[in-house]
Amino acid sequence: MFKTERIIQIAIGVLLVAFVFVVNDTLNEHVVVVGDKAPDFKIISDNGKPISRSDFGGKILVLNFWATWCPPCIEELPSLDEFQRQLKGQGVVVVGVSVDKNEKQYKDFLAKARVSFQTSRDGDSSISAEYGTFKYPETYIINSKGEVVVKYIGPKDWMSAEVLNDMKRIL
Repeated sequence: MFKTERIIQIAIGVLLVAFVFVVNDTLNEHVVVVGDKAPDFKIISDNGKPISRSDFGGKILVLNFWATWCPPCIEELPSLDEFQRQLKGQGVVVVGVSVDKNEKQYKDFLAKARVSFQTSRDGDSSISAEYGTFKYPETYIINSKGEVVVKYIGPKDWMSAEVLNDMKRIL
């Protein structure tokens, strides 16, 4: 009888320790910050081409997480589009990753917006979760070594002196 009770106590203790580790790991979700290596990802762009972070070696990747239901995201799109047009010749690539769950709403919006940069939809938000993104828009500027060199939370005027100065520093 004593031996069985002791085994049960040990089993409960082991389960409790495992539970604490699981809860701790869940509460300590990683958020990508400046200086971190940007997580790689794989997604299919709206034009059918596969995209991954590592595809942009030698270029500056501007990774923008957004959604059609996010007014600040929509507000910044025209300047982000102009930013892409003006800087693509300097080795800057903008990729917009939408977290829209509704594919039709997303595609209808893009048909009207006609942005010049690459876009894709991450309907289950797995890529944005990997980056620790939970506020939209959120943008990561990633250098040719795959490191996050600038992170913007919230909308930006992409043609502003602040953003263009950041890009001059990176280029």
